[in-house]
Amino acid sequence: MARVMKVFRTLRNHWKKSTFAVCVLSYGGYWLYGKHWKANNLFEKNAAPILHLAGVEVTVVKTDYEGQAKKLMELMEQTDMLIVAGGDGTLQEVITGLLRRPDRDTFSNTPIGFIPLGSHNSLSPSLHLLSDNKVKDITSATLSILKGETVPLDVLQIKGEKEQPVFALMGLRWGAFRDVAATISKYWYLGPLKTNAAHWFSTLREWPLVQQVSVSYLAPSLRPPDLPPYKPPRPNLIYRIIRRLKNYWNPPDIEPPKVEEPEKWEEQQLLTTELFIQTHNKNPVKRRINDSMMICAEPDSFTVGEFISVGNKKHEDPTVFTKDSTKLEASACRLELPEGTGGFFNIDNEEYDATPVEVRLLPRKLRFFISAERREQLLSP
Repeated sequence: MARVMKVFRTLRNHWKKSTFAVCVLSYGGYWLYGKHWKANNLFEKNAAPILHLAGVEVTVVKTDYEGQAKKLMELMEQTDMLIVAGGDGTLQEVITGLLRRPDRDTFSNTPIGFIPLGSHNSLSPSLHLLSDNKVKDITSATLSILKGETVPLDVLQIKGEKEQPVFALMGLRWGAFRDVAATISKYWYLGPLKTNAAHWFSTLREWPLVQQVSVSYLAPSLRPPDLPPYKPPRPNLIYRIIRRLKNYWNPPDIEPPKVEEPEKWEEQQLLTTELFIQTHNKNPVKRRINDSMMICAEPDSFTVGEFISVGNKKHEDPTVFTKDSTKLEASACRLELPEGTGGFFNIDNEEYDATPVEVRLLPRKLRFFISAERREQLLSP
């Protein structure tokens, strides 16, 4: 009893500190609860019943550790569709495992459904109408799978000097804004001020936050027209016999092999606060002249105030760039970092060591289910 009275006496004498501690602990508890949302239960209680009621035979495979989804994709047999219930990390593992397969050209025709369950779901706004209700978003994504409407998405193949390639749907991000974004969660106890604080503290440690990078790139390729699939009728039997006899007695001339022209790489040296190589999957239904990816580099002339202001906007949407940024359209690029450069890339919100890489665009490589409502919204001016 004496100990209890001592605790209450301490709280009474130091009520300001005690109130602050309670607020911090309450906010921290709420944050931890949000970070450890039970994704499996959300899928099993909301998405799986809808699929079963629609007559879809679903085989649920749960992953227990990082990298398991890649291995599962390497062993997977032919299937009618893939449904990925998770976040950016799970989705990236699935497409990387799929596109590393020797029969990837066949498997890449398998339609993919994405049900957003992770803390980061960067692809969801491109495919579904989103709300503030997570259960509603899961239900909407599931219904779009059942309706069967798909859209082709570009893929980035990112290859280092030694490792196997990694594949991404949104892009590769590198630089000061990325580095600060990785630290924002550490300032959770500052509540709504944590984003400003993270950017400001980073300028106190080092300024200016500028990196040098050599970018070599290939020009974008012309996009072929989107023609509906057409299978010409097969000629009748007599015509086929005559054509074979003609080719037998008078074989056509063998065309000499075409000599491939060497790739014409252009190079730029950039001083930048952040570099982002991104696909056009933010609006996958928009008609484009070229098959390309965008190389965006922020200028190196930000003031501290501008750095904090731009960082806040990028925290909401990392694909947003200022009007003074350098933008290059390319079909492939190579990043050469100065020797001794450390840090990390974000590839679809997953962290990788920053090393020299080659990034190539695989245009319209995968097909994803999209809701008709979201398609119409993206097509509208």
